[in-house]
Amino acid sequence: MNMYEWLKSMRNFPKKKAMPLLSFPVIQIMGIDVRTLISDSNRQAEGMKIIAERTDAAAAVGFMDLSVEAECFGAEIRFSGNEVPTITGKTISTYEEAQALAIPKIGAGRTGLYIEGIKKATDLIQDRPVFPCVIGSFSLAGRLLGVNEAMIYCYEEPAMVHLVLTKATEFIIAYCQAYKVAGANGVIIAEPLAGLLSPALAAEFSSDYIKQIVEAVQDESFIVIYHNCGATAIKIIDSVLVTGAAAYHFGNAIKMGEILPKIPVDKIVMGNIDPAGQFLTGSPESVRAATLSLLNECGEYPNFIISSGCDLPPLAKWENIEAFFAAVDEYYHFSLPRVQTGF
Repeated sequence: MNMYEWLKSMRNFPKKKAMPLLSFPVIQIMGIDVRTLISDSNRQAEGMKIIAERTDAAAAVGFMDLSVEAECFGAEIRFSGNEVPTITGKTISTYEEAQALAIPKIGAGRTGLYIEGIKKATDLIQDRPVFPCVIGSFSLAGRLLGVNEAMIYCYEEPAMVHLVLTKATEFIIAYCQAYKVAGANGVIIAEPLAGLLSPALAAEFSSDYIKQIVEAVQDESFIVIYHNCGATAIKIIDSVLVTGAAAYHFGNAIKMGEILPKIPVDKIVMGNIDPAGQFLTGSPESVRAATLSLLNECGEYPNFIISSGCDLPPLAKWENIEAFFAAVDEYYHFSLPRVQTGF
């Protein structure tokens, strides 16, 4: 699949398909828990196939488990019921520890399982692109250094942060390349921690490294979708665009109507219905209202694709997920003549 042409068709087609970051809620249909899902590549592929059959999403999205890469570097993880695993503690506190940090081989930890799961999913899903998810460079460094400490180190120990970032970026590039070989059509790079940085720090400690990843892996067969769910995404948008990612995805901490005018019309922009406030704890009625409100605000932008603000929690209600897709269909059914005109 030529992914640049796919993006172009997304922009030009009047009736847009939604692309929520929908994966983990499949555990409810499969009758398993999160730990079982992330430990079995067959179940991962099966889960993605179930979602593809059940929804008319624009693409199949892999599991946004941002503990995977840090675990490979030696970080400890914690499982908690039906929640996505989280990192506990930190791995690096000194420059010497950063120097000694070994870059894991691809296949270490659970990376092999996730790559295998995507390979199997691409065999099962033939009608839409398949996008695995990986963590961004600064967000990975933050999990190794400690999130609060990483912010301080940017000022007090920048050389140490850059050393960790260099190693993290080398690993992420290799991880993305492995997904490319496995048949994925691209990757969603989640860089949420950059949303806490100032524009200058975001450029130095995040965007420069994401740009390296994009330049190493992106081509017409494999695109990078940049995800940032931070509240400062609008303030750092210039450095975000410098990454050269093919598409951008933003969280519900910002207003889509404010960020869309700042992004070139040839770049797809996705977001940003509240995953917790709507999909998890909302009702079908509130999800419909929120979805139609966002589409009424942003639907006339030809490069806007409605999505969730971040990955949906494992226990997000399926009645709310279905209400979201129904509201998207409702909007484009009644607004099609207006949307066709574009700008």
